[in-house]
Amino acid sequence: MKSALRILLIVVAVVVSLVAAGTFVPRPLFAPETSDAVAQTRRVLVLSNPIHTDIAIPLDEETRADYAFLGASGIPVADPAAEWLVIGWGGRAFYLETPTWGELKPMPVFRALTIDQSVMHVDVAGSIDETHSAIRFFDLQPVEFRNLSDFIQASFVRDGGEVVVIPGAGYGAYDQFFEAHGRFNAFLGCNTWTARALRSAGIRTGWWNPLPQTLGMSLDLFN
Repeated sequence: MKSALRILLIVVAVVVSLVAAGTFVPRPLFAPETSDAVAQTRRVLVLSNPIHTDIAIPLDEETRADYAFLGASGIPVADPAAEWLVIGWGGRAFYLETPTWGELKPMPVFRALTIDQSVMHVDVAGSIDETHSAIRFFDLQPVEFRNLSDFIQASFVRDGGEVVVIPGAGYGAYDQFFEAHGRFNAFLGCNTWTARALRSAGIRTGWWNPLPQTLGMSLDLFN
């Protein structure tokens, strides 16, 4: 009994140490050099809930054209009322089968804690209150924004050049799920994907951020 308790305590200590290191050790380790050039920036948002993060990019003339490929699947990127394109990556079973907490089931949770296929979830939004405590914003230079957009678009699986829609899997009238590259698990999940996307744009994160809370803390610390 004492031996089992000792092992459990060691495991807990290791996990806590990894989470702490993942939060407080920056990635990249040293801040990249910043350009003094004056350019028009674009603001992007990181939207958080207790277990998941999404990235919201502004819908303007250029981004509506860049993401016009989503229109054929029912995402109204051309609608003037749509101000933001909200994109996230996650585990297929949990994402598709848990539209609300009230519909939580054991199997999607099990798949999320082990290994699952991944999907992209895309939605649109109107005005977003950027002062909300669950939202962080970053103003990106053109090259930084392009790198972020390239990372996001590369996450979609394409067949014959077209993104692959998952039929009938959306939560509402204007969102949709798509096949995505990569495997989802509890250690490399939706929030680590968000962190990778942000790092592609020159935003520093923690070394390993499996939770929205640790990602948010590292974003505040290093940016």
